Amino acid sequence: MKELEKLVPELIAVYQAKEKLRDIFDSEITSDQAFWQFIEWTESFYKYFPNSCQTIKRWIDEIVVYFDQRTTQGAVEGINQKIKLIKKRAYGLSNFNNFRRRVLLNWHFC
Repeated sequence: MKELEKLVPELIAVYQAKEKLRDIFDSEITSDQAFWQFIEWTESFYKYFPNSCQTIKRWIDEIVVYFDQRTTQGAVEGINQKIKLIKKRAYGLSNFNNFRRRVLLNWHFC
């Protein structure tokens, strides 16, 4: 690690910045505390992650909601992607009831 730091010191800084961001998500803090930590992180590491910082600032309200319940929309996004795939495979079913049946059959809800 010391040799790498000598060769590419910026790489170590980027890695530490990434770990600091991970630490924010792993910490037991409130959404208000998270908000300020994200603001501090984006100001500190903008030079390394300008696009990520812009995205965090744009979606900050949605991001800090995670700290209220510690849940994400990952499952919902996965379901939406699966439904889009069913729709694509069906080449645009003309009958909504048939499309609905295919979606429900996918999760065995019929």
